[in-house]
Amino acid sequence: MAASCSLVCCGEETESDKAAIVRFSNACVNHAEQLDFSMYKNTDEKNPRKKSRRIVVAESERLSYVGQNFGAESMKCNNLCKYYVGVLNKQTMQMEVHNAVLFNMQPVIPGETSTAKHQDAAQSYRDRVDLLIEAFGTNKQKRALASRRLNQVGSNALQSAVAKAATSVIDQKGLEALQQEVAETESQGALASHLPPCNPNADQREDVYPFDELLDPVEFAALEQPGSKMAALTPEELKKMRDEGRCLSVVRHLENMPAVGEAREKAARCAFYLSLLLKLARQKTVPRKFGHDEGCPRIIQSKLFKTFTVESFNNGRVQNIVSTSMRSKLAAYSLALLLHMGQMTADLSLLHRDLGITEPKMIEVAKSMGLSLIKPPRTKGDEAAQGGDHRLATVVLPLVKYDQFAERRKRKKMH
Repeated sequence: MAASCSLVCCGEETESDKAAIVRFSNACVNHAEQLDFSMYKNTDEKNPRKKSRRIVVAESERLSYVGQNFGAESMKCNNLCKYYVGVLNKQTMQMEVHNAVLFNMQPVIPGETSTAKHQDAAQSYRDRVDLLIEAFGTNKQKRALASRRLNQVGSNALQSAVAKAATSVIDQKGLEALQQEVAETESQGALASHLPPCNPNADQREDVYPFDELLDPVEFAALEQPGSKMAALTPEELKKMRDEGRCLSVVRHLENMPAVGEAREKAARCAFYLSLLLKLARQKTVPRKFGHDEGCPRIIQSKLFKTFTVESFNNGRVQNIVSTSMRSKLAAYSLALLLHMGQMTADLSLLHRDLGITEPKMIEVAKSMGLSLIKPPRTKGDEAAQGGDHRLATVVLPLVKYDQFAERRKRKKMH
């Protein structure tokens, strides 16, 4: 009767404790004891993507083999499933089970790398294959090679014609003017990628920047409880927020909310969401518990992290940061939300102070959204005089198309 054994789990193991299982791509090894195995690990142990990288080298008198668990030559099965290896102790008849990782060992031909370095740099791998086809290829391979070379000649002729056309355009307009146009186009494209979804052909102003694209019905419903708390703020609490200079755009809308009805609930929920956007815009590194003290729902927190932050690595940890481009995106989405809260009119002067950005940057965002800019005339009274300095943005159909390149050139002349 065959002897039985028991399995013993070794507990938690680190990357360094994993057993290495190797297989050779060209053939089976008859005398494995004659191979000298070495394992190397990545020195950057703080980076979570690099700390698990390993390279196994097997050396013999005739040939060397190399295998790695990362890159194109690694075995994809390591990412799809886990492997284990058992080590049997014949005395105690206990088998220890360890985590394992597979390595595909490929032979390294001596002198191949040094020979490639001395070859002509212009001769690529494709060129060497073509030379082999010319010498030893079949008739079908040679015909395919001749056809590809003819197409390559036509491509070279096309590139030459394009180069001549580009040279003539540069001679006509000038290199500096073309560089300015390219820079302007790139800046407009970078800013446009961070704008909220827009429907410029909408028949109503409210449909230009749809509200459902800013807050979908599920997210809007999740804001019911924090919105009710926002609507219940007392005049003393609003005065305290105004004196502290926090979220003045939110305070203004809370002071002028409808008395009852669905309009009041919608204004309160939007005010709470806007306060989160303004608070997020002033962050550099966003903690994982952002919005927890304010009672932010989990679905809203996930939306903020996914839409308005970027991930970065710092000391082996993944952090969410608010980059400069994300700050512009926050400004555009906050402005679109303010338009819906204020009958398609928003105060840019208050908004840029709440966001912590300059007024020219806020105006640039408003112009990229096709909004019309208004500066109300001064009226009597201190508060009215202060309001006269405010710049407003509103939606006017059709949307305005600004010539930003001409305005930037004009601004340079003024300075």
